[in-house]
Amino acid sequence: MTDNTGAEAQQLPGRSLLEPEIQESPFEFYDAIREQAPAYRDPDAGFWVISRYDDIRRIVTDPQTFSSSATVELARDAVDPERAAMARELYRSKGWEPAPTLSLQDDPEHRQNRALFTSALRAGKVRELDPFIRQTAFDLVDKFRAAGACDIVEELAVPLPLIAICSQVGVPIEDIWKIKGWTDAWVKRFSMMQSLEEERDSIEQEIEFQHYFRPIVERLQDRPDGSLLSDLVNIRKPDGSRLSYAQIVSHLLADLFVGGSETSTNAIAEGVLLLCRDERACATLQGDLDRYLPTFIEEVLRLQSPVQGLYRVTTRDVEIGGQGIRAGSLLNLRFAAANRDDAQFACPAHLDLERGNAGSHIAFGSGIHHCVGAPLARREMHWAFEALLSGVRNLRLAKGEPEPSHWPGLMLRALRKLPVEFDPVEA
Repeated sequence: MTDNTGAEAQQLPGRSLLEPEIQESPFEFYDAIREQAPAYRDPDAGFWVISRYDDIRRIVTDPQTFSSSATVELARDAVDPERAAMARELYRSKGWEPAPTLSLQDDPEHRQNRALFTSALRAGKVRELDPFIRQTAFDLVDKFRAAGACDIVEELAVPLPLIAICSQVGVPIEDIWKIKGWTDAWVKRFSMMQSLEEERDSIEQEIEFQHYFRPIVERLQDRPDGSLLSDLVNIRKPDGSRLSYAQIVSHLLADLFVGGSETSTNAIAEGVLLLCRDERACATLQGDLDRYLPTFIEEVLRLQSPVQGLYRVTTRDVEIGGQGIRAGSLLNLRFAAANRDDAQFACPAHLDLERGNAGSHIAFGSGIHHCVGAPLARREMHWAFEALLSGVRNLRLAKGEPEPSHWPGLMLRALRKLPVEFDPVEA
């Protein structure tokens, strides 16, 4: 196998995922690299960007060749090793250095820790939560419906999944915006698009999160109560020991609060934006929610991919998209590019409520790292859209507001805000 170091790939098209313009509107860039350089060496970040559906499916279903372990640290060190060292020292001096979360673990550690979340978020548990999620969604819509306008991000997309999770881990509902600040800090730091001072502030906020949960964890260690957090706190490893506090708060922040709320938030907001820009699709959906809502949810996940990409590391020399890639190389798997691959999806940029294979997207990953919270996310999306579309008509972007924009980031695609107007429907 010939090992190409990326010189040819960098010419096609020679731009970086780190560019703010690409962060805001990435889909033309994805089309270009998927067509011309499906294994693309990012000239600024240094990692390989993988963009084709079949390649990514092969990678995520072969964890022996493509490891998840320590990929974030490799990415940070590749972009700015001095800043990565600063971050580690700040954690050590004021809190606990984060431990690898589910998405950054290989088996057998991953399998052992995932079992807890699989049990806690099993289909039966999600069914038990369903009435609460439904009621919360309709209550949130009722608060703004009569006004004829709202910011979908702030008034529906953020609070719905956070309230659902907080109800399961014993966090007071009034603290959801404090939690939101901490999850935002984690996402922004993880996305590696911050200035030095911004990253310091994000780390300080994560350390606040660590200290906030310390007394809650200690109480649950003394008096388990059967809650999801209690199970996480008291789980025993094969050697009989408990998870360390650093492991507990890392799972809590990244796997539960970020993984269980940020992605749902972004998908709900992006779905509403799609409907505001497609009056025909919105009218069709509202005309028969039972028929079209399941496909719409899958199309939102496919088209907008709340998780744009995650990392893997090669454990041996491989060939992807005609490029030889050495062992130890960092790959960035662009799920969002794969979900618009015309080799898999006809007219891939089009919202199609009749699409037969909409659910074959990989917005939730695949293989051993398939998102354990996917069933919960789908129910949150279902009730958010049903509550909104049952309560309003003529949904549209608010007049006089700037074009909706996204927070910069390598991992998640998140709208800053989404002001909309509508005609209320009588309760």
